[in-house]
Amino acid sequence: MPTITVLPHPELCKEGASFKAAPGESLLDALLAHGVHVEHACEKSCACTTCHVIVRRGFDSLNEASEKEEDMLDRAWGLTATSRLSCRARVGTEPLEIELPRYTINHAKEK
Repeated sequence: MPTITVLPHPELCKEGASFKAAPGESLLDALLAHGVHVEHACEKSCACTTCHVIVRRGFDSLNEASEKEEDMLDRAWGLTATSRLSCRARVGTEPLEIELPRYTINHAKEK
């Protein structure tokens, strides 16, 4: 099982995190299961961009983004060439390094 490293984020993961995830598991499910509370306002239906992550290492080991995901990503804050919606990105076999963007398009958050 590949290791997922989450870079420190001032609100969501202050110390960063590192954990193992099963190949084929959604990146969002893996993050949530290990206490990294990434927003997911549309409940994992690829209808928003609140679960946007930036893949700093291991991007090519993820499944290919669908056209719908790419269209949604165009709306994400801080979009990069290695951005993915974590609800759609499936863990591959290579280690991943993930950065959580500082902001999302959400104007309100639930605690």
